[in-house]
Amino acid sequence: MNLVDRVQAILLKPKATWPEIDAEPADAASLYRNYVMILALIPALASFIGLSLIGVGAFGVSFRVPLVSGLANMIVGYVLSLVMVFVLALIIDAMAPTFEGTRSQIGALKLSAYASTAAFVGGVFSLLPSLSVLGALAALYGIYLLYTGLPVLMKCPPDKAVAYTAVVVVCAIVGGVVIAWVLALLTPSPMRLGAAPAVGGVVAAVQQAMGAMA
Repeated sequence: MNLVDRVQAILLKPKATWPEIDAEPADAASLYRNYVMILALIPALASFIGLSLIGVGAFGVSFRVPLVSGLANMIVGYVLSLVMVFVLALIIDAMAPTFEGTRSQIGALKLSAYASTAAFVGGVFSLLPSLSVLGALAALYGIYLLYTGLPVLMKCPPDKAVAYTAVVVVCAIVGGVVIAWVLALLTPSPMRLGAAPAVGGVVAAVQQAMGAMA
């Protein structure tokens, strides 16, 4: 299945798509190369364009992040998003026995990667910083993706999926706050409030939500 078809499938019919994902052979390298690294470019590039090329305007005043700062923000945000997917996979895997699931590193990575789809795609709203909150709302769908995927990939009982999801989402939120803080340090102070919602949206999904969330 090509990238576009997979994105459409996981977003539009997740319950039917998770069993297909579970049955597919995969490894960390292929998941990142063919999926995560590509989709993670959406919020990173959109945020750069929105903040450094389009800019933010309010009350007749427009502000743009300097190109160098914007590029640094984009690169660091992109790398940290990739790291977050992996870290969340570790958390999902480690928590599986707690919720009567079965540990599976590759299953957890699949779950973290594909549940982050909504957050990554929603990152396109960062093209217009004033709409970045819509990216955060889109990322909330990642929570549902995570919820529907946990019983399939981590084999937890369906009645444990809500609590399992809640724990992962809390971890994603914490990670999102950390990433937003790091990126804020790279962004001129007038833009910090504008940058944080977009970053929070991206990460919270990652899921989820990220999924995200987000």
